[in-house]
Amino acid sequence: MNISAGGIRYHVEMYGSGFPLVLLHGFTGDSSTWSPFCKIWGSHSRLVIPDIIGHGKTESPGDPDRYHIEKAAADLNSILDKLGIQEIDLLGYSMGGRLALSFALLFPQRVRKLILESSSPGLQTEDEKKQRCMKDAGLANFIIEKGIQEFVDYWEDIPLFASMKRLPQVNREIVRKQRLANSPIGLANSLLGMGTGSQPSWWGRLEQLECEVLLLTGAEDQKFYGIAEKMVKSLKKGTWITVENSGHAIHVEDGEKFGTIVSDFLSN
Repeated sequence: MNISAGGIRYHVEMYGSGFPLVLLHGFTGDSSTWSPFCKIWGSHSRLVIPDIIGHGKTESPGDPDRYHIEKAAADLNSILDKLGIQEIDLLGYSMGGRLALSFALLFPQRVRKLILESSSPGLQTEDEKKQRCMKDAGLANFIIEKGIQEFVDYWEDIPLFASMKRLPQVNREIVRKQRLANSPIGLANSLLGMGTGSQPSWWGRLEQLECEVLLLTGAEDQKFYGIAEKMVKSLKKGTWITVENSGHAIHVEDGEKFGTIVSDFLSN
């Protein structure tokens, strides 16, 4: 279905019944990221699965400022209002995890449980943010100049996704096909407006979270393992689980284990 929020037409998939669970995909993903989990999670939760601004079938406006993470969080708030949903469980992966954390801090009364897969609260220093914004601007130019196919070729090859190369060819093809279906302008503006360097640093506000928080990292994803190790110390009700033999995209690399961990956390 399509739902208008902040003047943007969002594509939102719905599945299952029970307490609402909102699922937020990562950069270059879309709502289909979560299709393999619809049956298991849909048996206990009402799944609300949007394509984030600039991704999938949601609109890709031309102004990067429209992609700011606080605006995307406000859009999600508006979508929930239109669906008549008051309180949610919220799961986000990577970029979607940064959006989920932003939403939980900006609209705390709406979040019962928060699950962050391979996610960060942003960067801590202005210098780090500046460096990251320059890097993301370079990537955005790459997408516009070289096209989506060359960018996806490059993106599949970055060290963060090295462990995904062990997956069967058919699984990798599904991920690739979905990435290629995105809008070049949408991905470029997402990097410029919603990149890690562009968002506020939430490190100093983690202790404000009153909801239960589950951090999930892959044992082979050293960067986000380190981030979670630091994050969990600031959380009042934080749990951290590391999945062995998995990298950044646990939901793809070990879907069965990932699905079970999420179901268990939600049913506790």
